[in-house]
Amino acid sequence: MNEQLSIIPKPALIKYSEGSFCCNGIPSVIKKECIPDNLHLTENFQKEEAYRLIIKNDSITVEAQEKAGMHHGLETFRQLTLSNFKDGKLILPCAEITDYPRFSWRGFMLDCSRHFYSAAFIKKHLDILSLHHINRFHWHLTDDQGWRLPVAEYPRLIEIGSVRNDLRKKWQPETGGFYTEDEIKEVVDYAALRHIEVIPEVEFPGHACAVLASYPELGCTGGPYQVEDHFGIFEDVLCAGNDDIFKLAEKVFVVLSKLFPSKWVHIGGDEVPRDRWNVCPKCQNRVKELGLEKTADLQSWITFKLAELLSKHGKTIIGWDEILEDCEKFKLPKDAVVMSWRGDEGGIKASSLGYNVIMSPNTKGWYLDHKHIDTPEEPGQLYAGEASIYKTYSTDPAPEQINEKDLKYILGGQGNLWSELIYAGRIAEYMIYPRLCAIAESVWTPKENKDFNDFENRLSVHRQRLDKLDIIQYRGALRGELSSNLL
Repeated sequence: MNEQLSIIPKPALIKYSEGSFCCNGIPSVIKKECIPDNLHLTENFQKEEAYRLIIKNDSITVEAQEKAGMHHGLETFRQLTLSNFKDGKLILPCAEITDYPRFSWRGFMLDCSRHFYSAAFIKKHLDILSLHHINRFHWHLTDDQGWRLPVAEYPRLIEIGSVRNDLRKKWQPETGGFYTEDEIKEVVDYAALRHIEVIPEVEFPGHACAVLASYPELGCTGGPYQVEDHFGIFEDVLCAGNDDIFKLAEKVFVVLSKLFPSKWVHIGGDEVPRDRWNVCPKCQNRVKELGLEKTADLQSWITFKLAELLSKHGKTIIGWDEILEDCEKFKLPKDAVVMSWRGDEGGIKASSLGYNVIMSPNTKGWYLDHKHIDTPEEPGQLYAGEASIYKTYSTDPAPEQINEKDLKYILGGQGNLWSELIYAGRIAEYMIYPRLCAIAESVWTPKENKDFNDFENRLSVHRQRLDKLDIIQYRGALRGELSSNLL
């Protein structure tokens, strides 16, 4: 039998047959005779996004029931052209690949608040996401360290909120930027052509220092505030007793509805200190007005209000797993989606309550800003320990603790790159790859098909593809520092 096909994520089924397909071509532009000569939309698939890639001696055929499946089939073929084009020829073993995803949500998040990444950089990586059948791009647009979204009625959000002091250098003390509406549309359209849905995130009511620096009247104290030049959790948040925060939210949601076709909007909802609310007269009046038992309940009330506003635009909220807390009076809307980031616990709880869940545990290697191995020479942080490729690969979006009846609520999972310590796109690439390849396999490939040793073998070929696509990638120990001597 001919050489095996090293595809990532691993397909559901590959059947090899005798012989090989061969054609002439060039690396940068595949000649017409090398493009699959049959693209068939057919009804013979029971799985969404499924495709079949048939390689014969004299032809290549891609079959699918829908356009997304056809796209995935062509992306698998693109992988093969990147690795199997040698000495002026494309040579592939004859095989029939039948493939489909395990989960519908296969995501990646990029934090563009702590570090501003250009639209060109994002588009480059949408191409790489597509190659791995990732179909959700979670765009983190606002935080304490920068606001990146233009809102005409609130111009100071980008005039003031998009720039902060850069403590690393005195000769150029400011850093930041924002995306124009045209750039956002360009990214969204570029993603859509690759069957990737862009989900925007705007943080409410915490991580709001960039908002407060722009509009101090929206805070509990009135300031002074600044766009934060440090990283962490800050006690200044939006004032829960000020109705104007919802006027801001409404205008923001109008912009999001205009620019992002996705039915989802991520509202953040994480890491909201109650320090200011506890002593703010307006917030305490709100507690009494609503008949709340404790100040902390204000957050679930805000989440409820935001969900109402978004529903008017046909949107559904996603929030970090804190949105499950303090919901005794103001229940989380049943269509809300919970993104479980503090380990698996939030996802287990949310699914047991009937909420859709996206797993993104920072404790299990899916936070891509964490060090690959625990050594001073590696970039990143160790907030939840090292995140080796083996650890990332071994994490399942449907942990064993979830009851079987609740598995239907697990939409899938995603990897997140927070950019507090990631100061350049090239560093970002090093942190993302090849761990995102491991995540892609965890959310696409049938669980019974996963095997790390096999993944490691295929990765040696896949790295060549990433090199051809000009991707900087981590090349150290895959199983963590302690076992590096075994590799």
